[in-house]
Amino acid sequence: MNHQFPHILIITGEISGDIYGYLLIKRIKELNSVFQFVGIGGPKMRSLGIEILFPAESLALVGLPSFSELKKYWFVYKKIKEFLKKRKVDVVILVDFPGFNLKIAKLAKKLGYPVIYYIAPQAWAWNKKRVYVLKKYVDRLYVVLPFEKDFFSSYNIPTVYLGHPILDLIKTNLSENFFYEIYKLNKSKPLISFFPGSREREITRHIPMFLKIFENLKKFNPNIQGVMVKAPGLKDSFLWEKARTQLKVIENTQYEILKYSTVALLSSGTITLEAALLGTPAIVTYSLPSWMVFIAKKMIKVPYISLSNLILGKEVYPEIIKEKNKIEFITQKIRELLENETKRNEIKRELEMIKKIVGSPGASWRIAEDMIKYISSIKKSGI
Repeated sequence: MNHQFPHILIITGEISGDIYGYLLIKRIKELNSVFQFVGIGGPKMRSLGIEILFPAESLALVGLPSFSELKKYWFVYKKIKEFLKKRKVDVVILVDFPGFNLKIAKLAKKLGYPVIYYIAPQAWAWNKKRVYVLKKYVDRLYVVLPFEKDFFSSYNIPTVYLGHPILDLIKTNLSENFFYEIYKLNKSKPLISFFPGSREREITRHIPMFLKIFENLKKFNPNIQGVMVKAPGLKDSFLWEKARTQLKVIENTQYEILKYSTVALLSSGTITLEAALLGTPAIVTYSLPSWMVFIAKKMIKVPYISLSNLILGKEVYPEIIKEKNKIEFITQKIRELLENETKRNEIKRELEMIKKIVGSPGASWRIAEDMIKYISSIKKSGI
């Protein structure tokens, strides 16, 4: 490692990780342009013109991998091993994506690299074993939720919490009037938004269910309008075509959609935190094959599945997971919120606390600054 400037391998595997990876690289380069990056990333990271070894889309996954997916993972893993053996980088930064990245952490550490992990795996929820992997192979862990700092520090993992970068991403550029005008929606009618997820497998389970719920709601109130959000990077398919026959499918402006919705139905994920920060009344759900539900129930160590409820420590967003009569339950819950403005305002009030807990914007700058200092100190000491 005799190059003058820090060279960094950065690996991420999903849409949210790609966005955080992109923000991190962008901030680091703005603060210190000599840092060089190479890695695995999605469209946002690629837009920065860094050297990409593999596109992240090929690694995205929900649930257990199929045989062909395992082969692909193994192929990418071997290529990264070859790459690391060439000693072309000084440091490895792993962004989220624990199923794959924890294996890379172990590999990199054994090859003598300093390992930084950004956006901690949710070990407190799922898999305590991962804590010991982090302890053994990660030199510095950046967490984005306040309660994670105490959790990981209690295992003596060097943990840094500087706020959540999501606050630097949530921007609404359209006024309410303009939003309704652009998408030809009627401001005087209730708007329900549907967020079926950002991974192909979630989509196939959620879209049919969400459309049925919308159909049911229309029976009660023919006036309601529906919008479904298609996450960036998702392929078009007959499911989206079917959705377009029933409601509007919109591919961007998700923050405006959240902000101006009367009620949103969210597939559990980062979106629940985004909705909470925008003060959107919402219901959270998730669909897994029934055998996975059985396993998940045995594994999950936390009382809620949505980040918003976890941060608040109570069920502000109703969570409907159980498989029986799910469609009826969700329809009923959305109806209750639609018909009860007091209840919606109560939720909005509860969500105000989230902003206080999650902290102030600017986390992506603070994290970039801290990483630059840390990486420079490693480089000086020649670790």
